[in-house]
Amino acid sequence: MKKMYFIFFLFHCLFSPWLLHAKGKFINPIEDICWSCIYPIHIAGANVTPSREDTIAHKQTLCHCPKGLLGVPLSFWEPTRLIDVTHTPYKLVSFGGMTLGDSNFKSRGFMSRTLSGSKRAFYHVHYYYFPVLSLLEGALDFICAENVPIDIGYMSEFDPFWLDESWTTLLNPETLLFANPLAAAACIPDCGFSSFDHPTDKLFWCSGCLGSLYPLTGFIGHVRGGVQASALLVHRALAKLHGWHVLKTFEEGNYCEKKCSRRAPKTAYKTQIALPIAQTKGACQSLGKTDLFWGSGKSFPIDGEDFVYVIWTRNHCCLDPYKLAKTAASGGTL
Repeated sequence: MKKMYFIFFLFHCLFSPWLLHAKGKFINPIEDICWSCIYPIHIAGANVTPSREDTIAHKQTLCHCPKGLLGVPLSFWEPTRLIDVTHTPYKLVSFGGMTLGDSNFKSRGFMSRTLSGSKRAFYHVHYYYFPVLSLLEGALDFICAENVPIDIGYMSEFDPFWLDESWTTLLNPETLLFANPLAAAACIPDCGFSSFDHPTDKLFWCSGCLGSLYPLTGFIGHVRGGVQASALLVHRALAKLHGWHVLKTFEEGNYCEKKCSRRAPKTAYKTQIALPIAQTKGACQSLGKTDLFWGSGKSFPIDGEDFVYVIWTRNHCCLDPYKLAKTAASGGTL
């Protein structure tokens, strides 16, 4: 914990010339995280947090992984990633707002109104590895909290497909099938499912009430507001990285290893806004959930138009009772 804050302090000192006019912050792993989103927790197939809605379909009482003994399945939600959504190229909103390069006008984001009166917008996104539980060295370390260093995994400024709908159609030809009014109409049921925290992976081209997932670019044709637009681009960023086979998630009923999937499984993710105004209470949002209630008052003009989202992923593991008891007795961690 002390090491992490020392690193943040060092970053602040080294990059202070770039931070003088920055509009961002270092995400506080304690105060800016909605810790109630870790629920529900399942142990041996039972929901040990009955006050939280049960969202697990497969409830195993025992599990077994290769080269291991029979174990106890554990499932919980873990904050593991951050995603920036910003108008300013190369601006790391989650790292205090420091800028890594020239924010040239050509690739800057915007929000404007078309001749028909509708709003359209463009944003850049940045994807960070941010394993909060591992950073805090908390009590959950010994029960499979993710252990990877803080790092930048993706910046849309270096992705020509994020800037051009024609190029991204070549990479994702399914865009031709789903980026049209008929496919959008099929997403109406997904809006209802997502808003009640039961998104369906069968409608993978939909992002619930937020809009169409395709094309996978930073351009949004119908914008209701900054929160809706940024939440949609968070989903698009996850979908893009899944399409590149970069991301892995736990499948339902699998407690041994994460697996790649061509589509972003909506049931494996939840989101929580951390900037400009952090959501620190209540339940996190399913991908595609309407922003009508949770997004109210979460943005404001000028200084409140860049966004940071905490990405919660469903974590599974198969606890070895013998190893767990041995570690607990020795006062160590697995």
